[in-house]
Amino acid sequence: MQIRVYYEDTDVGGIVYHTNYIKYCERARSQIFFDNGINLIEDKAHFVVKELEANFLKPAFLGDILEVKTQIVEKKNVSLKLLQEIFKDDIKIFSMKIKLVYIKNNRPIKIPQDIKELFCYNSNKNRNIDE
Repeated sequence: MQIRVYYEDTDVGGIVYHTNYIKYCERARSQIFFDNGINLIEDKAHFVVKELEANFLKPAFLGDILEVKTQIVEKKNVSLKLLQEIFKDDIKIFSMKIKLVYIKNNRPIKIPQDIKELFCYNSNKNRNIDE
């Protein structure tokens, strides 16, 4: 998924503020559901973040076009581990490993197979949010 860096994403020096890289990855994960017409809120089941490891490699700046790529690393009954990377001009600038747990009524539940398959099918699908 492509994301443009806007003024609101940056600090006074025009450099992307560190938490926004995590937000960009969240948008990319959410977009997978939007693209497939799935509203997790209606079912009252959704993913929550259990673990997150972020590696900031290079900065992004105001006006940059970034590409967020998501791939599944591990599938279990109630959790998924994903690798999400952000690229600028084919250069990796950010990498994040994240463990998501599927819950309903604040308890882990089995991830439906069709939800698991979304992450496999869409793992490197490119989409521009500005389209």
